[in-house]
Amino acid sequence: MEIANLKFQLDEADYKAIAKELADQLKPVIKSNGSSINDKILTVESLAEYLSVEPSWVYKKISLKEIPYFKAGKYVRFKKSSIDKWIEQESVNPIPFYKK
Repeated sequence: MEIANLKFQLDEADYKAIAKELADQLKPVIKSNGSSINDKILTVESLAEYLSVEPSWVYKKISLKEIPYFKAGKYVRFKKSSIDKWIEQESVNPIPFYKK
């Protein structure tokens, strides 16, 4: 059985619809990869607010190198995605309770 060569044209609206569908399909893959094009950058103060702690606590974690951060010149900054991963790693899982 021979497959015929099909030729067709798409208009601009079709291209846009295909691009939107492709972007929607890729969003979960990009998010699950742990990175995002629009990864939010936090300051010490905004991180403290995000974690519901005092800025002094954040500074202490920085000095002990216990929290992921980077330097933008003289400024300490945090990638929200790195902080979210750090939170997951620091989370304590409950010990299952077994009844006898």
